[in-house]
Amino acid sequence: MVGGGQLARMTQQAAIGLGVTLRVLSDSAHASAARVISDVRVGDHRSLDDLSTFAKDCDVVTFDHEHVPGERIRALEEAGTACRPGSAALLYAQDKQAMRERLSGLGVPVPRFAPVAALADAEEFGAWPLVLKAVRGGYDGKGVWVCESPAEARAVIERATAEGIALLAEEHVPFRRELAALVARSPYGQGAAYPIVETVQRDGICHEVIAPAPGLDADRAEEAQRLALDVADRLGVTGLLAVELFETDRGVLVNELAMRPHNSGHWTIEGARTSQFEQHLRAVLDLPLGDTRPTAPYAVMANVLGGDDPLIYPRYVHVMAHDPGVKVHFYGKEIRPGRKIGHVTALGDDLDDVRERARHAADYLRNGPR
Repeated sequence: MVGGGQLARMTQQAAIGLGVTLRVLSDSAHASAARVISDVRVGDHRSLDDLSTFAKDCDVVTFDHEHVPGERIRALEEAGTACRPGSAALLYAQDKQAMRERLSGLGVPVPRFAPVAALADAEEFGAWPLVLKAVRGGYDGKGVWVCESPAEARAVIERATAEGIALLAEEHVPFRRELAALVARSPYGQGAAYPIVETVQRDGICHEVIAPAPGLDADRAEEAQRLALDVADRLGVTGLLAVELFETDRGVLVNELAMRPHNSGHWTIEGARTSQFEQHLRAVLDLPLGDTRPTAPYAVMANVLGGDDPLIYPRYVHVMAHDPGVKVHFYGKEIRPGRKIGHVTALGDDLDDVRERARHAADYLRNGPR
């Protein structure tokens, strides 16, 4: 797996159970995954030499982020390395304009969009507010700007132009809430879908995931699952595909794609019969896919963000004694205010109770008693 972040770290837990040896290419010996995996190669994911050396003797190469240049992945494929997902599919998780053009060409509902190179393009696009996005490289709210006026758009465009960042304009969608569809597809062509979840975002960062999405009409949930499976098939995805969705009055619109384990699927470690991390390994190794059914009526995952006090461990005592059923996952990352450093998951029959339990644990781990 290329990338040494928390996704690779949690994939290692699934690899142990499957008897799979996981090698990780990490940019640091102190990264999240590098702390718990024995076969770690430190290198640059942008370097073909580092990637080629890393991939030697690997049966399959997969990814915990979308930042490996497409031409590097193609070079690995041409040299005979099985990359899953492959470069042709990953393009649509790396390039938002290519993704929007491809999906709209397939008849998949997406927000109205247009490339932007100057203020005149943004003004021609239409109504304010509008959303400007970096075509490549944005995540967790970075690279996304909601512009209320031409003056705000001008400032973003000028800064992006100076930094060599290509931009895309999108309509500001009046959505009811954000949903996510997580599916898997193997090279054999088998597909599997998890329940549709609701994601609660603040300041561009996912704070909470509710599985299944409460109050979602069964027909709409099935529609979203089928849409995600169809996108995975049409784009040739192997492994996991997370499809971030806007629920609107006119149905669902596709917002983003990720071709890897995803924050919206962390609840599956305890909340589904097969975790997303095991499922990703099964898919990229072309094994039969696992059961995606939930283990409880509701699962709620709350991200733990870094606070001002880095001493997390002493707060375990309260969280674990207060609610022995809450599961705590920390990523071994340096604690900085606002940074994702872990998550907690609660399961149960009563959604309000489950949400409160997860929120309390995440808040206490970040802030302590208040």
